[in-house]
Amino acid sequence: MENVIIKKASKNDIPVILDLLYELGRPRPQNNSEVKRFESKIIKYLYDTDKQIIVAKLEGNVIGIVCIMFLSRLNRKPPEMYIPELVIAKKHQGKGIGKKIIEYCVIFATKKKCHRIRLESGNQRTDSHKFYRKIGFEQSSLSFTKNIS
Repeated sequence: MENVIIKKASKNDIPVILDLLYELGRPRPQNNSEVKRFESKIIKYLYDTDKQIIVAKLEGNVIGIVCIMFLSRLNRKPPEMYIPELVIAKKHQGKGIGKKIIEYCVIFATKKKCHRIRLESGNQRTDSHKFYRKIGFEQSSLSFTKNIS
């Protein structure tokens, strides 16, 4: 996919970012008030220096996103790049776009002098796990959650 452009997201990308998050299985807003709240969260993300949303565009259309956070760790001086979301539109999966986004993240993490890139992937996402291993990630821990609400 040589025509794919990887760049920082803008406010204009918000509707497609939300659609891709829904495709990933994130909650859908139940009313206009929730839509505004979700949009507001994305805007905050866009202007936070420790967070970014990167988009993959093909012919001007967003076809993938990666959200990144730079986290300070108590036992490390350099930050960690954490990826809470990475999603490629279903019809564009398997075409090298995810790999291209991760390559962008690696370059960005190197410039920020991060000591590693970390991400999580749900147990059910076995195809994603294969993809991450194929591009050089290794399983290094287990993740545990406790739902509060």
